[in-house]
Amino acid sequence: MKFPGLLFVLLLSKFIYAQDLKVEVNGGLANYQGDLQGKRFTLSNSKAAFGAGLSYSLNNHFSIRGIAGYMHIAADDKNNTKATGIAYRNLNFTSRVLEAQLALEYYLYNMQERNFSPYIFAGIAAFHFNPYSFDSLGNKVFLRPLSTEGQGLTAYPERKPYNTKQVAIPFGAGLKLSLSPDIAVAVELNIRKTFTDYLDDVSMNYVDSAQLMAVKGPKAVAFAYRGNEIHGAPPYPAEGAQRGNPKIKDWYYTTLLRLQFRILGNSSGIFSRQKNKLGCPGKVY
Repeated sequence: MKFPGLLFVLLLSKFIYAQDLKVEVNGGLANYQGDLQGKRFTLSNSKAAFGAGLSYSLNNHFSIRGIAGYMHIAADDKNNTKATGIAYRNLNFTSRVLEAQLALEYYLYNMQERNFSPYIFAGIAAFHFNPYSFDSLGNKVFLRPLSTEGQGLTAYPERKPYNTKQVAIPFGAGLKLSLSPDIAVAVELNIRKTFTDYLDDVSMNYVDSAQLMAVKGPKAVAFAYRGNEIHGAPPYPAEGAQRGNPKIKDWYYTTLLRLQFRILGNSSGIFSRQKNKLGCPGKVY
């Protein structure tokens, strides 16, 4: 067996025989912050989020977890109370987000001694998104192929098509409570710092509508500026007019209820029973 394969088997064996393993499911709400969402945190436009994964306790204060998540994020200029200068954009989007996340948790209290603890965490995540909207007939239209800001057009060589596969830095905090030696529940706010400004397909300035029409067709122009759907709105803005703010990247976040079940555990695990000096079972996680 080659060395990488042998190393993987050894690490897997150590992980299994450490016997401090939990499986979890979670569910809650997802939202985003960007050019179509004026408030940093809001329940407006919230969509469902859920996931599942494993966590492994390193000691009584630290735990490492791997979670796969599925969620939707969305926003609409109709609900964007801060879009005063660009109120007639009339843009909206929805996107499915698939995410794989690895994070390190730190518990403030030793959960061998208490049944609850606040915790913080940070890690790394990979995610996939693909913003879409709907036309006046209710047909779903994916926005990236339309190059609504001139991405990929020869007239705008500096504007490249954005990648729908990205990395993010997840971090946040929560409160965990032990319901029994084998079951725990937590409430958590999980914030992701991204390195893209295109979760919502909006970032920079308007491109020339004639150029966009010639290369991508009328649908691209219609979804680059949807003011024509509002009575009394001005026509398509001039080239260079503000459409978004490229100085601030997009974020997304979830508010989750986590439910964990111990599937393997020993006396060193934060899910385990542990005897105190008098030989009595201590508090459990």
